[in-house]
Amino acid sequence: MSDGELEQLADEAGSLTDIAKDVLEREIARRKLRVELQKAEIAGEELQPYPELVTLRKYLYVQDALLAKSVLDSAGIECRLGDENTIRMDWFWSNLLGGVKLWVREEDAQQAASLLDQERPDSFEVQGVGEYKQPHCPNCGSKDVTFEGLNKRAAYGSLLGTWFVGIVPPIPFKHAAWKCRACSHQWEETHRPEN
Repeated sequence: MSDGELEQLADEAGSLTDIAKDVLEREIARRKLRVELQKAEIAGEELQPYPELVTLRKYLYVQDALLAKSVLDSAGIECRLGDENTIRMDWFWSNLLGGVKLWVREEDAQQAASLLDQERPDSFEVQGVGEYKQPHCPNCGSKDVTFEGLNKRAAYGSLLGTWFVGIVPPIPFKHAAWKCRACSHQWEETHRPEN
């Protein structure tokens, strides 16, 4: 390159990689040119470092992390999930990695925590359907309940048996029941309290 071309490239140095900038600086020094590299600018301002993120929560299950992220997204709080894809590909990695991390900006942490700590409503109106009543655990009264429709241990055991024996088709054992995450109590749909 000619000296003029190097000067023109130095004027556009903000778009170069760090290695390219280093090579350009060495070549300018070798030729003893009096040219300075221009810094990167966006809309007339210097680039700002990315804001500091803090881990607000850790979740064992990806679906719980996605639910929390959707709450913050709907409130306009920028957040990210860490290790989500790795755990989604193989759930057994969750304990090793410390779960799915929910990251927020440091300045948004308090507001985000208060949103996630809100109580679940006892009931709410669903347009076109009517009132929905939140299920409660009949044992401890917690609203932190989930509906489990597949007996995973039996179904996976059946799958392994099929793999080893090769004759019996896998049996998808189903046992539809509610389970409380707070006290681990299980109950059938018919025993659900109406409140």
